[in-house]
Amino acid sequence: MDKILKLQTEIGVLSKTETNPFFKSKYLDINGLLAQLLPLLEKHQLCVTQPLCEVGGKSTLLTEVYDVENKQSITKGFMPLPDLQDPQKMGSAITYYRRYALQSLFLLQAQDDDGESAKTLKPKKNIKDTDPLNDNDDL
Repeated sequence: MDKILKLQTEIGVLSKTETNPFFKSKYLDINGLLAQLLPLLEKHQLCVTQPLCEVGGKSTLLTEVYDVENKQSITKGFMPLPDLQDPQKMGSAITYYRRYALQSLFLLQAQDDDGESAKTLKPKKNIKDTDPLNDNDDL
């Protein structure tokens, strides 16, 4: 856990560079998060995996942090995924969950303005099938 603490103190506040066009809010996409996180993971000899698995018959995202030097798992978290039949919506949900799992596991500083706004604001345009999980994060 010392390595995770060191990483947390070095990463600082994450910059939100993307705009959700439906809710006019800023967010940090998965690629921006990884761009900031990966160099520090390498520096501290940590590895993160995020495979999909099944837990209790439910599709789940597993996020696990490994200590490369000690060859052991440090921590892991399971996030059940929503039951979606549309592959594009499922891909967006997976990306969304991956981002929030990483932010949670590493206690990364980020203001939640895309999730809360999606619950309370109405889109400016009349768009069919607006999904707050679809924040334009492509896998």
